[in-house]
Amino acid sequence: MASQALPARGARLGRPVTAGRASAPSRRGHGVDPAVRAVVLALPGGDPLSTRRRSPVAAAVMWPLARHLVRAAGDDGLAAHVVHYRFRGWNGGHAHPAEDAEWAVDEALRRYGDVPVALVGADMGGRAALHAAGRPGVVAAVALAPWLPDGPEPEVEQEPVKQLNGRRVLIVHGTDDGATDPELSYRLAERAKKVNREVCRFEVHSDGHALRHHRSEVFALTADFVLGALMDRPFSRPVTDALAAPPPLGLRMPLAVGFGRGLH
Repeated sequence: MASQALPARGARLGRPVTAGRASAPSRRGHGVDPAVRAVVLALPGGDPLSTRRRSPVAAAVMWPLARHLVRAAGDDGLAAHVVHYRFRGWNGGHAHPAEDAEWAVDEALRRYGDVPVALVGADMGGRAALHAAGRPGVVAAVALAPWLPDGPEPEVEQEPVKQLNGRRVLIVHGTDDGATDPELSYRLAERAKKVNREVCRFEVHSDGHALRHHRSEVFALTADFVLGALMDRPFSRPVTDALAAPPPLGLRMPLAVGFGRGLH
């Protein structure tokens, strides 16, 4: 069995994200920063199977969204970190990124105290956000174009949803996504809605996996949802309607062009 041992390395939180760029590492030791009222953990994408080191490119993709969230929070005390995984892959039943996301939640609470945490992930990170949402301290999970298996995995019978109960959940998927199947995220959202009414899903029509064509709308939607969940800001009307509507309407809500203009 020793030949199957994985490399010994730990997950870590990236530098605190500021509205401008990643800041220098904190030097306050183990003290709690009273200015921080909430935390966002950004979870990058990855590969289905790989024990290589995490991808710096995938991590860098999450920085603009993390900066946008910090900027949108203004002076309300939001801390954001990109999570650096131990491994690049999900690796079947090991679900390494989900384990790392759970560790990151615990680490955020250790650093900042008893504050609400939101998990925001893209691609494989979206799946990790949903898996880790049941961790104490998490109040919301956002999955952007989540990677979900289209077949059985070792030691996994069905994608779990019970951990989402009591959390606010947003799933966003482009209808032209050729890398991750939008129908799979719809089916997951449909199952999740049965155990938790606070689930909504938006479809970005004519956009692909990276959601580049409607990036500003996706960023605005994510900020609206995350800041509403973390800081009790009022949700926009489309988010309120999506959360309240039964399937399929609330799970196939179209993201309107220009969403977010004039918000926050």
